[in-house]
Amino acid sequence: MNDMIPGQKNIMLRYTFLVLIFALLAIAIIVKAAVIMFGERQYWKEVADRFVKENVTVHPTRGNIISSDGKLMASSLPEYKIYMDFLAGGEEKDTMLMNHLTEICEGLHAIFPDKSAKEFRSHLLAGRKKQSRNYLIYPKRISYLQQKEVKKLPVFNLSGYKGGFHVLAFNQRKKPFGSLARRTLGDMFPDMTQGAKNGLELTYDSILRGQDGIIHRQKVMNKFLSIVDKPAVDGCDIITTIDVDIQDIAEKALTDQLKNLGAVDGVAVVMEVATGEVKANVNMQRAGDGNYYEMRNASVSNLMEPGSTFKTASIMVALEDGYITPDYEVDTKSGIVNMHGSPMKDWNWHHGGYGKIDVTRIMEVSSNVGVSTIIDKFYGKDPQKFVDGLRRMSIDTPLHLGFVGEASPRIRGPKERSYFPATSLPWMSIGYETQIPPIYILNFYNAIANNGVMVKPKFVKTIAKDGEILEEIPTEVVNPKICSDSTLHMIQGILRKVVSQGLAKPAGSKQFSVSGKTGTAQISQGAAGYKSGGVSYLVSFCGYFPSEHPKYSCIVQIHIPHGPASGGLQAGSVFSKIAERVYAKHLFLNLSHAKDSTSVLIPDIKNGDMGEAAYVLRALKVNSNSQTVPSVNYPVWGTATRSDTSAELKMRKPADKKVPSVIGMGAKDAVYLLESLGLRVRLHGVGQVKSQSISSGAALHKGQTILLTLN
Repeated sequence: MNDMIPGQKNIMLRYTFLVLIFALLAIAIIVKAAVIMFGERQYWKEVADRFVKENVTVHPTRGNIISSDGKLMASSLPEYKIYMDFLAGGEEKDTMLMNHLTEICEGLHAIFPDKSAKEFRSHLLAGRKKQSRNYLIYPKRISYLQQKEVKKLPVFNLSGYKGGFHVLAFNQRKKPFGSLARRTLGDMFPDMTQGAKNGLELTYDSILRGQDGIIHRQKVMNKFLSIVDKPAVDGCDIITTIDVDIQDIAEKALTDQLKNLGAVDGVAVVMEVATGEVKANVNMQRAGDGNYYEMRNASVSNLMEPGSTFKTASIMVALEDGYITPDYEVDTKSGIVNMHGSPMKDWNWHHGGYGKIDVTRIMEVSSNVGVSTIIDKFYGKDPQKFVDGLRRMSIDTPLHLGFVGEASPRIRGPKERSYFPATSLPWMSIGYETQIPPIYILNFYNAIANNGVMVKPKFVKTIAKDGEILEEIPTEVVNPKICSDSTLHMIQGILRKVVSQGLAKPAGSKQFSVSGKTGTAQISQGAAGYKSGGVSYLVSFCGYFPSEHPKYSCIVQIHIPHGPASGGLQAGSVFSKIAERVYAKHLFLNLSHAKDSTSVLIPDIKNGDMGEAAYVLRALKVNSNSQTVPSVNYPVWGTATRSDTSAELKMRKPADKKVPSVIGMGAKDAVYLLESLGLRVRLHGVGQVKSQSISSGAALHKGQTILLTLN
């Protein structure tokens, strides 16, 4: 009963065999999966990456920086490095490469003349020998146009899979005007994906850089397709207030003077009075090679004692508080006085000083004694009142311009110091013991020119994209009224006389009036004092033009390492050059403005060929009877007269066998007419014929010589 039927025994053997086979297959699958997961993981990952590439970042195109007059000042342009994959395309490509190698190398030499065809040949053969898959063909980055030319060469014109030629693209920041306004515009890191270093590039980085995009690449039918997951958004453009022409004018005028003086550095800033738009911002510093370059934005970062340009603010505080008027007199004695134990000197003290002079004259000659005496007399017992008066005029209000390294003025009164000696106030009044960046001094003078309205200096006008304005940057008012109208009127009159009658005459112009103030200050060496290692100076001039209707304000500051020092002569002369060239740039003459009741707008017309005269009058559309003169190919002799409103041409045929009158004709017509009648002509002078040696109407004898006097 227990014996198994033979058929059943066969079934069990088959079942056992199948189970064993499936078990072995399962074990094999598990082992293979383990090998793939651990042993071959990197290999299969690379295979997958060849078919699908996920989350590839696409960088946007950075926005442009454009000048106020529409010129491109900074832009992102593509540059490339070119490579060769010598294994791509197999033997077929390699054969093509060797067959066309001479042509390829000569083509590369034509595109890149700094390397010979022989050098390219040996270089490419070295890469072929190495069987390199990413061989750099040319060491430098190349332009888009150069890259296009290279791709026209044999083998290189094939697809990357067949020919092996491929490129790596970079975005490079280019400045078409070179170093012009370099520190205002700012610099980028060599790898632009790291962002900006300074200047407007950094201040407006979030607007200029745009937004990264994301794509993934998938291989379909042996070709990679880029599938966009998130498109890149290109950056916006910023339109600056900088005027390229004015920037160039200011840079050349300043640099020429720096070279003449052997100066350490210098600043020149030009600002539009009403809007605060900075039209030029020049910051030049002497480098080790003796030349001058823009290395830092000194106009917003330099903290130096301004010197006598600060006297304007001191006098305005006293004017505003009603202590003085322009004709208030001070005895400056012999140009040197004892000021709380320390000698206060005028620049001409060794020549006997100025004696008793009024406030206007004090400013004209920049008297240290005069200004410090006034401020010490009225504020000596309450120095904080003087400092508060300065702050009412917003001379130290932080402007927050957005530049890296930007500094704010340091004007410290008794409240900000643990110790405020009696000498501090008089020296503060003449521009010492204060530290103010140049652009703050300029902004203060700009407010004086702008009828007391202080506006914030502006470097960017609008933000745009694809030619469309997205945002306009408004003019920002810092202080709507820095002082009363009476104080403003008085200081404007004083500053005008400083240039017309005072030490600032070199800053003036014969073409228009200029207002402003000079400054000459010894530069402190910190704890070492003012004379350690020799005396250096900061010479400056700050003002505006034209005085009657101010259009621009400007400051020039120059750091010279030695004397003699003169703010009027050394800085004022630079101001004058800038002002005159800027003024000429905007000088447009309208002919209609020259018209008045006495103007004669009908041109003078010579006697002679009336046909030519009629042709010119018709072309110029001058009111005349030119239509009555026939258009023929021979002379139509006659005379011409004109009135204030029209010209009249009269035809007159010369009498037969009579000497004609050529009075009033030009030399060409007179000679032509007389010689055609058989006379010999001699000329004396130039212009129109005023007299003739043979009078008109006389009998004509061929061969006679007639002398014509022209004038």
